[in-house]
Amino acid sequence: MAKPTDLKYTEDHDWVEKTGHVARLGITDFAQNELGDIVFVELPETGEEFAKGDELVVVESVKSVSNVKAPISGVVTSVNEDLESAPELINESPWEDGWLVELDIEDEEEFAGLLSEEEYEKLTSE
Repeated sequence: MAKPTDLKYTEDHDWVEKTGHVARLGITDFAQNELGDIVFVELPETGEEFAKGDELVVVESVKSVSNVKAPISGVVTSVNEDLESAPELINESPWEDGWLVELDIEDEEEFAGLLSEEEYEKLTSE
């Protein structure tokens, strides 16, 4: 499974990809491996506004229920509706088909403050 380049990361094992003024986010391969088989995803509504740190998405696996927090502040512009009927896409393709939501970025500095790939790899290797 190919991982996109130029991603930013959170300490909670989420990835963020910026295209223009929109950030697409998902959980990392590391996170989906830790969670195990994902069986349910609760996504926000398009148009909802979130502050950095707000609970954004609920991911339920056979092992646990996890809350994905907004890594940046923004308004939801799109959700991955495919996950409603096929949450296992997160396990199968966390970098591509298993993305969660897209946010209109409110504060570019919040995005810039996320972890680089090197910083994230150091975090997961500890």
